[in-house]
Amino acid sequence: MPWLVLLASAVLEAVWASALAASDGLSLLVPSLVFLVAGTLSMLGLAHAVRTIPIGTAYAVWTGIGAALTVAWAMTFGEEPFSVVKVLLLAGIVGAVIGLKLVGHTGAEAATEEAPRR
Repeated sequence: MPWLVLLASAVLEAVWASALAASDGLSLLVPSLVFLVAGTLSMLGLAHAVRTIPIGTAYAVWTGIGAALTVAWAMTFGEEPFSVVKVLLLAGIVGAVIGLKLVGHTGAEAATEEAPRR
């Protein structure tokens, strides 16, 4: 469940970043409100996820997925030029995030289980 919350929070990161761009420096009401709500929910989700997922892994996943989705959204809707190279680099970010999920958390769990409790 923490991983699903983290992924939802990463999606919300892309939402708030896109809303911030659309808000014209927070001067437009609706995008500014979307920015504030999505930003708050995104942070709350990240805070919840790091109760279980190590902060380094969680933050890398949160920022990586959020950044990749933000760029993909901007390219899709013409706010940023489309580039095959960008798509390949974004795929690399997503691949690295998947790798962190597969290896990063397992190692942390093992270290936590082996560490003596105080």
